[in-house]
Amino acid sequence: MKFLRALVATVLFLALLVVVYLLHIRFLAIDVVFYAAIADGIIAALATGALVFALGYFRPLGGFEKLQLVVIWLLTGYCLAISVPTVIDRSLSFYILEKIQQRGGGIQHQRFAEVFTQEYMNEHRLVDVRLTEQLASGTIVIQNGCVKLTDKGQRIARAGRYFRQHFLPKKRLLMGEYSPDLTDPFRNSATAVDYQCR
Repeated sequence: MKFLRALVATVLFLALLVVVYLLHIRFLAIDVVFYAAIADGIIAALATGALVFALGYFRPLGGFEKLQLVVIWLLTGYCLAISVPTVIDRSLSFYILEKIQQRGGGIQHQRFAEVFTQEYMNEHRLVDVRLTEQLASGTIVIQNGCVKLTDKGQRIARAGRYFRQHFLPKKRLLMGEYSPDLTDPFRNSATAVDYQCR
């Protein structure tokens, strides 16, 4: 009996999450897709939790069980926010599949770099999207035409680089060969560039 009520409550949460998400993306402005989807999950979890605590149908569930359900829904909302809208919005892998489909089902292998630099960057407004996300996250500021890291951005960049160098796989399959290249992608970067801010 409790399992059935918990299942009904979870279905209610998922339905509410879909409704909140659709209303959000259709009628409200979105700064960052990931943050908006996280907010939708929180709203749906708290609203469903309020209904579960208020409605007599869910009375057989104890208070601790209801709280556990709310925690599970929060985690579910977080997982769905990352796994669905954020992945589809940001994933280069999805773009590759969609682009191949758009071009009739096949693209010459040696022309992919051209596709990325000349089409992907423009079609997805990649620079605008990523800079907007970082501005909204407080990791960068733009001053006098220069994009600069904030203190928060410095900390996150250091942590990301440390993790990349020490905890990403040293033998990663890249087009038929195992390589450590992506644990330090800057190792072969040009040393002399003219785009730094002085």
